[in-house]
Amino acid sequence: MKSILFLTIILLSFFLIKYENKNMDDQANLVLINGNVVTMDDSKMYAEAVAIKDNKILFVGSNDEIENLIGDSTEVIDLNGKFVIPGFIESHAHFIGLGESLINIDLRNAKSWDEIVTKISHAAKNVKPGEWIIGRGWHQEKFQIVPQPNVNGYPVHNKLSKATPNNPVLLYHASGHAILANAKAMELAGVNKNTKNPEGGTIVRDNDGNPIGIFEENAENLITKIYEEHLNKRSEKEIYLDYEKKIKLAADECIKNGITSFHDAGESFEIINLLKQLIDSSKIPVRLYVMINEPVHKLKNSRLQDYRIISYGDNHLTVRSIKMYIDGALGSRGAWLLEPYSDLKNHYGSNVTPVKDLEEICELAINNGFQICIHAIGDRGNHEVLNLYEKIFKKYPDKKNLRWRIEHAQHLSNEDVKRFSQLGVIAAMQGIHCTSDAPFVIERLGEKRAKEGAYVWRKLIDNETIICNGTDAPVEEINPIKNFYATVTRKTNNGNYFYPGQKMTRLEALKSYTVNGAIASFQENLLGTITKGKYADIVVLSNDLLNCADEEILSTRILYTIIDGKVYYKAN
Repeated sequence: MKSILFLTIILLSFFLIKYENKNMDDQANLVLINGNVVTMDDSKMYAEAVAIKDNKILFVGSNDEIENLIGDSTEVIDLNGKFVIPGFIESHAHFIGLGESLINIDLRNAKSWDEIVTKISHAAKNVKPGEWIIGRGWHQEKFQIVPQPNVNGYPVHNKLSKATPNNPVLLYHASGHAILANAKAMELAGVNKNTKNPEGGTIVRDNDGNPIGIFEENAENLITKIYEEHLNKRSEKEIYLDYEKKIKLAADECIKNGITSFHDAGESFEIINLLKQLIDSSKIPVRLYVMINEPVHKLKNSRLQDYRIISYGDNHLTVRSIKMYIDGALGSRGAWLLEPYSDLKNHYGSNVTPVKDLEEICELAINNGFQICIHAIGDRGNHEVLNLYEKIFKKYPDKKNLRWRIEHAQHLSNEDVKRFSQLGVIAAMQGIHCTSDAPFVIERLGEKRAKEGAYVWRKLIDNETIICNGTDAPVEEINPIKNFYATVTRKTNNGNYFYPGQKMTRLEALKSYTVNGAIASFQENLLGTITKGKYADIVVLSNDLLNCADEEILSTRILYTIIDGKVYYKAN
């Protein structure tokens, strides 16, 4: 009897030691308790606690279930019922551009041309003669007073040029698909009455044929190449430090907005090399999914496989897609339409990259394992891209799970809505563009086309198309809360609703900003849901986005941004 008792004690001690050691092995570094956790994982959608070990999610469940994962060194955050979701995935924006926008003059809120002239003239007083003045965000359709004189609503440069005679000025349109240059910038570029329109671009002129300072689509290059030549005169160290500053600003802006992953819609090989360097130095906490954007000839002549990068730096950099453009933007009347613009007869927009060139790049991509992401805004642009994708897919029937994307997909013909899901094409759309553009969409397209095909999220979702969401920053603010609000209400700044029947449900909108972004970047096994084994990228919000009133959405604050299990942002 004594021997049995002794053996029992020995076995019990063994299992207690083993259990204690197991607990030590499984102790979390960080635990979130008392949360209103929406995991976005269909197998377990709701929880109240999350345990994190190193940079991965260790456990998701109840407060009671998670107690044995808390050790002496575990950091515990009591969320007091706050709303917890996977980190926002910004599915289409411009990382360097976001950083630049935080340095250059912000014109997004300008209410008139005179306001812009005043703002730029003040800036000119604080720079040396010959120094470039750069701004971004103006939009002629958002002016409360129509500029005089104007051409197609665009202001003429004269007033600006008079105020800035000694400095070249370059002001990017909010869409990025047009620029405004003053006389000094045009002089440096050698642009005059005799300068011809480049292929895929337009120099906007007055009745006498003189350039008014507006350059649309590919015509932008006439001015921007001169500015780039100016920038390239700097030393390598100056260039590096400038980029490093912009990248840090962009990363900081993402983190305070709850964005943990960022689909960068177009960078050069040079920038990709720089991003690798900064990730090696742990200077970019946000996960980047970068699309290559280079001229057609450079893509064809490059060693493309050298830039197919998967999960570099513990999944902080992935490069497996190519970004191209088929048309421009609606605001600058560059979107390629099937029928003429309602407010500019006989004008159909611009095909900025010949379809034959796009086809060559699609061939290059599919043979090298790259995803294709083509910017298409107008219904003709989207129609031509879908035709191109269908042609390539039929030519390579053995290639599966390609997840090719159309970036923006803003205006669609009825016949093309179903083709997205039929072809397996992802629609990378931006909720905030709908409410931001709404004041001029009907003017550009007419009531019938606007109602049938403008930002038709409901039609696409009902046809089982995957939509991933973003802001296209710096075109719009990087703010995911404003974007979410636009997506679920379609309410504009003036209080009107833009065809609200096409809005997403709250859950659909969250899905578009989390798991769908992961799917669109082939990362659904790593990101997009709060699931055991995935990266611990989490955001905590002050309001329950699934259940709060519509107007309460806009007051929602980011309380915590967690990436790799580390708290990178905590609200004051």
